[in-house]
Amino acid sequence: MDKIRMETPLVEMDGDEMTRVIWQMVKDQLICPFVDLKTEYYDLGLEMRDATDDAVTVESAQATKRLGVAVKCATITPNAARVEEYGLKQMWKSPNGTIRALLDGTVFRAPIMTKCIEPYVRTWKRPITLARHAYGDIYRNTELRVERPGKVELVHTASDGTETRSLVHEFADPGIVQGVHNLDGSIASFARASMSFALDTEQDLWFGAKDTISKTYDHRFKDIFQEIYDLEYKEHFEKEGISYFYTLIDDIVARVIRSEGGFVWACKNYDGDVMSDMVSTAFGSLAMMTSVLVSPDGAWEYEAAHGTVQRHYYKHLAGEETSTNSVATIFAWSGALRKRGELDGLDDLAAFADRLEQATIDTIEAGEMTGDLAAITTLENPVRLSTREFIEAIAGRLS
Repeated sequence: MDKIRMETPLVEMDGDEMTRVIWQMVKDQLICPFVDLKTEYYDLGLEMRDATDDAVTVESAQATKRLGVAVKCATITPNAARVEEYGLKQMWKSPNGTIRALLDGTVFRAPIMTKCIEPYVRTWKRPITLARHAYGDIYRNTELRVERPGKVELVHTASDGTETRSLVHEFADPGIVQGVHNLDGSIASFARASMSFALDTEQDLWFGAKDTISKTYDHRFKDIFQEIYDLEYKEHFEKEGISYFYTLIDDIVARVIRSEGGFVWACKNYDGDVMSDMVSTAFGSLAMMTSVLVSPDGAWEYEAAHGTVQRHYYKHLAGEETSTNSVATIFAWSGALRKRGELDGLDDLAAFADRLEQATIDTIEAGEMTGDLAAITTLENPVRLSTREFIEAIAGRLS
């Protein structure tokens, strides 16, 4: 069989633990037998990030800017326990945070829906798409452990040497403090990306922050969104019969639970991190969600937006069978291949991505699935497949 050709390579970002194992299985059984795969490979496994002082993460982001499309495996963001476990030089920052900071843009996440998995929220009839800001906030924070009494201030030193100060807290006892920031330009890019996506998909756009408490920081988000909507998008939204709606983040959460779905929910960086997990789990599984970062420069980074499945990895190392859901990893590859095909004018490559996704959905709807889905499906007597068996079943349908 002639393989489907590629012209421009994808940026391939390998990852950690069980998702790294799945990554290779997907390539070996679902991609390489059908596609003459071309990638520029970067190992973002924790050991390599440590060995290169995290330079490999920066290099992968720069390659994404250059080549335009990337696909990323799930990676570990180390805590103190991971530093000890892996013998790391330091507690490296989130690779996703580093990549997003360099690419800027917005992360769009949407549930992968099947006929045999009903959302836990009974009112949800249509998918909810999360538009997550990809720059700043706690992902670019500076933290300090305060050991002795004294005051902590925010200080802005202008280019002419003028200082502006604001007291954070007068510490009488030990404590902690962190500083976060964002940029007007990045917030504006986030607003435009969210509104453009809502227009393209003909869905309402909701946005929530906490401007009543964060009267400067969050209020700036609210103001920029409103200014851009009024000046650039309002007329187009009204023409398409869709709306832009802002309210407090806690009110948004309550409204989301009562809704039928079918809208785009724009979230600040951390809000989007947490709420996308909530939405994906409520629709079925963390592994049943697509995720793509779209930069203002036109770069696209597709990823499996969940953890590295540490518990299953330890079972795998012990030689035990696992039943790990690989759908998000498969859809990261299909999304990247489709976009590469679209950008390079390779219709066969884009069509293959469609077939790969359909084969995955067909496998689940035929009752063949991993343990997480078998526990919640509406189908009677589903077949619980191991990690490898599930990928093999998809490969059979794809062939």
